[in-house]
Amino acid sequence: MTIVDTRRVCGGVDTHADFHVAAALDHIGGLLGIETFETTEAGYRRLLEWLRGWGEVIRVGVEGTGSYGAGLVRHLHADGVEVVEVDRPNRQLRRREGKSDPTDAVAAARAALSGQADGEPKRRNGPVEQMRVILVARRSARDQRIQTLNQIRHLVMCGPEPVRRRYQHSSPSVLVKQLCATRPRPQGNDPVTHTTVVTLRDLARRVRTLDHELDTIGDQLTGLVAATAPSLLTIHGLAAQGAATLLVAAGDNP
Repeated sequence: MTIVDTRRVCGGVDTHADFHVAAALDHIGGLLGIETFETTEAGYRRLLEWLRGWGEVIRVGVEGTGSYGAGLVRHLHADGVEVVEVDRPNRQLRRREGKSDPTDAVAAARAALSGQADGEPKRRNGPVEQMRVILVARRSARDQRIQTLNQIRHLVMCGPEPVRRRYQHSSPSVLVKQLCATRPRPQGNDPVTHTTVVTLRDLARRVRTLDHELDTIGDQLTGLVAATAPSLLTIHGLAAQGAATLLVAAGDNP
């Protein structure tokens, strides 16, 4: 009887925006090959086929699993391949010795093979990944809202006397409401006041639009958290944004 010993292969990938460099090692650390692939679904498929062409893929170490490598990690997970997260080489060492994509790919494969890299990357799918994406938009809208309110306050404080006298003591909510309802008078002999009032009205309407966007995002997060971990809302009494932040920080879907 003939016994066929299937070669076991460990892969390593140095990730980039437009291409990935992959290395394949055998189970004792011998270098089998190095190849470059595009960062597309077709490229991910060819990368995995290339690795499997050397033997049975037992593990793949990937750099940048939360950035450039996220798409590849999703593809490998969907195909049932074990993936481990590999830390990028020390930046000072890189500057001193020079950046080498093939060297980094081999180092990633060796870290995965030796067990030095054993962290499981986030799968970035399902409701928790939806929350992560939505929270990015929420942070952007919140920051822009704060920035716009600060701009309004600054224009009021430094604006013409009629503008400052009318709005300087209003709370943010009242100020936005007043400015959104403003109907600037014709420019007349005071173009600076006219321009200031028009600009304040437009900024206030921007705040109102952002408020609506934040409300919509809040509803989306509430629905996702209620479907994924309702106890965070009902038992722990967390707001949807806080619960979603906890779930995203915790990792993959429950």
